[in-house]
Amino acid sequence: MIRNGKRKIALTAVAGASVLALGLTACGSGGSGDSDANGDRALRVWAGSQTPITANYNPFAPTVLHGALGPIYEPLFFFNKTADTEPVGLIGDTYEYNEDGTVITVTIKPDLKWSDGEPLTAADVAFSFGYEANSPEANGLVSAEATDDTTVVLTYDSAQYTTEFQRLGSTYILPEHIWKDVDDYANFANEDPVGSGAYVVDKTTSESYTLVANENFRDAADLGVKKVQYIAVDNNQTAQDLLAAGKLDWTGMFIPNPDDVTANGAIDWINTPQDPTVLYTCSNADLGCTGPQTDVAVRQALNAAIDRGTIKEKAFVDLTAEISPTYALLPRDEKWVADPANELSPQEANAAEAGSILEAAGYTKGSDGIYEKDGVPVELSLTSVDGWTDYNDAAKLIAEQAEAAGIKINASTVQWQEFSDTRQSGEYQLIVGGMIGTSVADPFQIYRDWFGGTAVASTGPVGEEIPTGRWNFSRYDNPTVDAAIQSAISTNDEATKKELYATIQTEIVRDLPYIPLVINATQTFYNTKDYTGWPTEDDLYAFPPSWGAIAAGYVLTHLQPVE
Repeated sequence: MIRNGKRKIALTAVAGASVLALGLTACGSGGSGDSDANGDRALRVWAGSQTPITANYNPFAPTVLHGALGPIYEPLFFFNKTADTEPVGLIGDTYEYNEDGTVITVTIKPDLKWSDGEPLTAADVAFSFGYEANSPEANGLVSAEATDDTTVVLTYDSAQYTTEFQRLGSTYILPEHIWKDVDDYANFANEDPVGSGAYVVDKTTSESYTLVANENFRDAADLGVKKVQYIAVDNNQTAQDLLAAGKLDWTGMFIPNPDDVTANGAIDWINTPQDPTVLYTCSNADLGCTGPQTDVAVRQALNAAIDRGTIKEKAFVDLTAEISPTYALLPRDEKWVADPANELSPQEANAAEAGSILEAAGYTKGSDGIYEKDGVPVELSLTSVDGWTDYNDAAKLIAEQAEAAGIKINASTVQWQEFSDTRQSGEYQLIVGGMIGTSVADPFQIYRDWFGGTAVASTGPVGEEIPTGRWNFSRYDNPTVDAAIQSAISTNDEATKKELYATIQTEIVRDLPYIPLVINATQTFYNTKDYTGWPTEDDLYAFPPSWGAIAAGYVLTHLQPVE
């Protein structure tokens, strides 16, 4: 199998800032208050950062700034998660599997340079795949060898057909001359990053960080926007006000009334439901989770108690899509759903079913209407990120619906940093949060990264950070699931893969370490008055929100300012 992905693309830049704090001028070709000496104004972006911004451009850090992932650091190829299409070459040009799928030979583009002017060669690619932060042993990497300046041979201990995206589309390529001296990669802030992407860091403050065009980028001559400013905004309402006032050019966020920000004639929007919104549960007592949610019966009862139709209507104003408990994205991935009964999560609450589940597990309802066991009530804490109004509203509704079924939930909000820290450490009970949807038309990525246990290096004990590049914050650890994941990695046979996915789906639908809510609305708002080249319904060449890793960098390379 040979994948050829060579395409030239036009780049763009981004800028943004709080109206009061930074005093930005309005959008429009006439404004010059935020332009440089050449008249190039920054494209202003909010990707979710809150104040204060801390300079961290380490692609392996959980608090890495969004602009590092795609605009600065790149993988070999770009995979468009919105469609089942061939990948496009970034650093890479072509790749080919050997007959049994254990060897991938990658050819990179010639004459590439890092942003500091040093040559980017296959030796850097080989170094990156073998770098500790990329978990080479856990990924089954036997060797990564540069056979010449543009060819690298990746050899694995088993076939890697199913991990194509993980290997080639999400492994960030590092400059060996920088990273070979980084021993403590977990604590490396990397404040002056050297990358291969279209941008380099110009300035970082507590309120924003600015990227400017990388003169050594392979398509530097085609870059349309020379400056990108990522701003810190502490809540959705402020970002909405910035859009309406013409102070923001690109963001991905939830706005229940889009007309409020499109009335200025500059902003357009698109809705691309892709990523699951779920209740994270710290589910595994054996790995240190504490609380009633560690009992699968409580998770099952809560799943039955949730009225997803009401949440969709009231919290997400009917912009979300229905979710499958198998985490196959429908209709794109419908062929992977093994049991039609598991195609979609129930849309209405069933308090009676929730009660039956709890009573069968030995719970009794107390005088206050809340179930308890051994004198301990089923009372849970649920957090969401402060200012994320759709998630905050969903949390309140879930608390009301759960109480009707005899489950007490105390909903509260926390700042982004606390959210990030608690889900990493596992020191929580329930969180309303998002999952990263699959970047190809196959749910394997979610199964491995979010449901894989200790045997596939996707999780660890409470108190320890989740392994780099994995996302199993629930601490779910199921040997049956892990065995099926390991087998799925090595097969290129669709029928075999379907059988393995059926096994995984049976386990996760029963165990519910994440309780599915909706497929997130994923609204993206962008300035079409001053910039062209955005993803549209007619040309959805990339996942469009500003916070998308890798895809956001790819979108930037397509933008051009309106003359």
